[in-house]
Amino acid sequence: MKELISCIAENLVDNKEAIRIKEIGGEKTTVIELSVDKNDLGKIIGKEGKTIKAIRTILNAASKKSGKKAVLEIIE
Repeated sequence: MKELISCIAENLVDNKEAIRIKEIGGEKTTVIELSVDKNDLGKIIGKEGKTIKAIRTILNAASKKSGKKAVLEIIE
């Protein structure tokens, strides 16, 4: 899951060096924390939150294979 979010984020932001991804695995849920440069935050969230919603939809679909729920959090 971490690689998937990394690939998507790298293609959206300008400052690729500022991307930080932390994966916290639990028994039933995996939490992925994504941190990007403040100037790129709007590109990740998108207009009216549509981009982040699409990323979360892709993540949920990909996580179905592992049998765990995946949650994406944006960290400043």
